[in-house]
Amino acid sequence: MKLQHLMIILASFAVTSFTTPSYGAKDKDVQPTPNVIRNSAPAEPGQWICFRKTIRLRNKPTKNELRIATDSKYWLWVNGKLEVFEGQLKRGPNRQDTYIDVLSLKNLKRGENNIAVLVWYFGKSGFSHETTKCPGLYFDLKVGKQRFVSDDTWKTLVHPSFYIPEGTEPNYRLSENNIGYDARKDPGNFFESRFNDTAWENAVVEEPGKTGWGAFHDRNIPMWRDYGVKAYESEKRDGDKIICSLPYNAQVTPLLTVKAPAGKVIGIQTDDYVVGNNTPSVRAEYITREGLQTYESLGWMNGHEVIYTIPQGVEVVKLSYRETGYDCDFSGSFTCDNEAMNSLWKKSQRTLYITMRDNYMDCPDRERACWIGDFSNELVEIFYALSPEANQLSAKCFLEFAAWQDPDGVLHGPVPGNYKPELPMQSMAAAYLGGWNYYLGSGDIQTIKEVFPAWKKYIHMWQMRPDDLVTYRRGGWDWGDWGTEQDMQAMCQLWYSISLEYYARQAEVIGENAEAAWARELNSKMKTALRKVLKDGDTYRWPEYTGMTDDRVQALAVLAGIATEEEYPALASFLAKNWHASPYMERYILEALCKMGYIDLAVKRMNDRYSYMVNSRYTTLWEFFRKNDPGNGSYNHAWSGGPLIIMSEFVAGVRPLEPGFSSFMVRPHLGTLTYAKASVPSVKGDIQVQVRKTGEGETELEVTVPQGTSAVLSLPDGAGSYSLDEKGVDPFRDGKFRNITVGPGTHIYISK
Repeated sequence: MKLQHLMIILASFAVTSFTTPSYGAKDKDVQPTPNVIRNSAPAEPGQWICFRKTIRLRNKPTKNELRIATDSKYWLWVNGKLEVFEGQLKRGPNRQDTYIDVLSLKNLKRGENNIAVLVWYFGKSGFSHETTKCPGLYFDLKVGKQRFVSDDTWKTLVHPSFYIPEGTEPNYRLSENNIGYDARKDPGNFFESRFNDTAWENAVVEEPGKTGWGAFHDRNIPMWRDYGVKAYESEKRDGDKIICSLPYNAQVTPLLTVKAPAGKVIGIQTDDYVVGNNTPSVRAEYITREGLQTYESLGWMNGHEVIYTIPQGVEVVKLSYRETGYDCDFSGSFTCDNEAMNSLWKKSQRTLYITMRDNYMDCPDRERACWIGDFSNELVEIFYALSPEANQLSAKCFLEFAAWQDPDGVLHGPVPGNYKPELPMQSMAAAYLGGWNYYLGSGDIQTIKEVFPAWKKYIHMWQMRPDDLVTYRRGGWDWGDWGTEQDMQAMCQLWYSISLEYYARQAEVIGENAEAAWARELNSKMKTALRKVLKDGDTYRWPEYTGMTDDRVQALAVLAGIATEEEYPALASFLAKNWHASPYMERYILEALCKMGYIDLAVKRMNDRYSYMVNSRYTTLWEFFRKNDPGNGSYNHAWSGGPLIIMSEFVAGVRPLEPGFSSFMVRPHLGTLTYAKASVPSVKGDIQVQVRKTGEGETELEVTVPQGTSAVLSLPDGAGSYSLDEKGVDPFRDGKFRNITVGPGTHIYISK
């Protein structure tokens, strides 16, 4: 048995009989109806249930389709070989329904085939999962004209070794439980073909209306990528602990091989077990049996180190880990002659990936929840950092965000899960600006069409005041950002104005022209009112606001088109000196500086504010701007990845002009740098950009344009800052830019 196919190795035992094989339907018009099956034991949180069945295939299988679902996760073996490592998405696509995996099995053969499934039932809801009271299995396998389904001929057992460890539990936001495993109670390798299951009970068929699972929705993101079992980078002893280093922050399931007497308790956790403010994440423990044994703790955890607590009398033979994660590639890149910027880009990319799995996560430790504000930043980072398969997670998030809409129109996040308060400014950022950014980067108009009715209902539930401003809504949590000096009224007004603009754009592309006209007319009046109410000398603020002038408000005034070009120098000067935003809103401040033409200033602010994160030992970015350590937050927050966008979009200069990068701008800005190189993995193909200053005072730009696309290459004919309009082409502030439109191929452009 290969180690990567192994969950538990235990003492051998006698095998005296087999599961009775099922022969399936003989005719294609005689097909049993699949049911949800379960064990007769009452459902309990943290329950693990085994299911087994032997089927017989009359012919050599050429193709097959399996539809399989559980609450909450499953592992699947065919003929003793692992087919699926952690299947099933967390519930649900909406309040009622359940995702179902659709896949093809690789290890079927003619004749007898053993199917084994291990189900992990969370049994509790959290900020990313809606539980049911049915820890069951739905199984529907079609092989040619034969069909095999979940029914009462399956054998089942509540796995006696699994338990929830005593002591500190995961914080209430997590739906996952801590995992304990007592090897002394193990029934054996139940996934092996010749395992004796005659003592197991037959499965109980659950009436469809009583499962609470609702309807099935096909899984709309890939199955997880299994990177295999690996050795740790290094190991060191610290008393009874062995601290094992990972190469980077990763989602891992730890393994151990030990020689031990029975009854010794081994603890397993990561350095990221306790998040800021003593918030516990997940941990595991293992109780040994007598002799040599190998165990893999199947619930993933994350961190830079895995820490094993080894009691006396236990001899450690080998420690290792399996990395799994979202199935996409690290296809994007950015490098320049500033190593701090290179490190910041790479940390942004790693943070983005560690916060992706069933959904986008604010963090993989404290919550694993898709806060919709975090998502509005993450979905743009995807275009520059990861292969296009990652866009499927963005579509899933949008669809869930819309499907969980309240009857009164409120959009709230995180979803799915049991946390329902609305954060109005996050909802606006995701649905409207986020929705447009997603369409522009992915070209996926179908998702926009599906979610638009929810966006329409939400934007119309806001009430306008007689003075053409919007009535402030606190929602369930009156939150605009972390950080200090929050001018909440001004931020809300500006977010609604921005939302009207990007709602109009989405409406136009799907043919809702009346809605687009309504939004633009309303926004025109609102912009006039906002300039009148918010303008306060050189900056913008709400009249009744008494705090220090808010840097977030100045950025939003630029992005909303409220601020005029003549005001840009004063606003840029203000943003150079005032730092109030947290990393979440910092992305918008940096973007506003770039769109005003002050890219050098944006890069300086970025490098200054992120210097502590760049110089830290972590491979990921923090939730807050803190000196020396993440403070009371998580060090796994992809909302902090705004610098990745800035470096790829404004320093390397690549940004989409038409949906799906079918047309894109390349206008690099080196500033004090001497070169920059980037790869952008667009849905149309990889865009390659190299720009460098030569010894002759020239700037050389080399661009590779994918098939089926065109690019606008743009370099300054002289020094000077520049500004971008929404298409990124004209007007130029100093008029010293030359644009050349080119088709597929590699192009070199030299400018003095």
